[in-house]
Formats: sequence, structure tokens, C-alpha cells
Amino acid sequence: MCDYSLCGLPTRLAAEGEQLVVHRFRTGSLGLASPAELTAALRPRERRRSIWDWIKSAFDDNTAGPQITAICIPPGAHLALRSIPLDLQKRWNVNAQESVFFVQTSANVNSYRDAVQFGTGLRVLLQDLRQGMPVQVESLGGETPVEEHDLALQAR
Repeated sequence: MCDYSLCGLPTRLAAEGEQLVVHRFRTGSLGLASPAELTAALRPRERRRSIWDWIKSAFDDNTAGPQITAICIPPGAHLALRSIPLDLQKRWNVNAQESVFFVQTSANVNSYRDAVQFGTGLRVLLQDLRQGMPVQVESLGGETPVEEHDLALQAR
């Protein structure tokens, strides 16, 4: 899914095997984007700009810039986080590369709810990942992580 904070942006569903990257969108929220699209969006900015371009951009509302597509992930998708920064490895007690499930923490509106769940059960909001962190989509479906209380209910 895509958090409410990415509404108003172009979106599409991820593809299995796709390489993505954590990106800060113009809304200020972190989400997933295609590295190829990010690279292509930066190219026009590298060209020389006239003084009038600079003046116009000062009054621009920033919507005229390149629109980066937010990549939506369904709950239960299996992802691989790569290049997890050392401080986050220590904080979360994880390795530099980890397999995770994509989950939603709640159904509440107007709140961040997209998260990843590690094998230890730790859930981390996408907003707590670092911009530029690579993410590999391993599969889009499959088993959703089961909560401990769900296991207890099944045992009854």
C-alpha cells in the first residue's frame, strides 16, 4: 500500500524482483521509488539555467518539477533491505542486509502505517528508514507475518 502522505502523487504497484530505493517525496514523506526514475529526474536539473529560470523557480510552488512515482507494496510482500546504516543496525539489532515483510501497522487514516517487519517481530515504519537505502522486492505475496496473539488464538 501507499501511506496517506503519498496521496496526490503518481503511484504504481511494485514488480517482483524490482530494485527500489527509499526516497523523500515532495510531500516530505519517505516512500519507495525507482532508482532509474530518480536518476532520469535529476538529469534536466543538471543543465545550465538562465537567471530567469532561477527567478521563476523562486516563485514556483515546486509542482512543476519532475513527478516521481511512488511505488506501492502490498501487505505481506517479502522485501530485502540492503545497506542498513550502522546506527540503525545497532538500534534495531539487525544486520546490514535483512529480509523483511511489508506490513501495515493500523487502518487509521491520516497516520503513517506502512512498515517493515523483521524476523524478530520488530516493526519499523518506512518513515524511520534512511533516504537512499536500497530495497529489493523478493515477492509480492505470500505469508503475512503472524502476531503472537494470533498464534495464541489459533491454538485454542
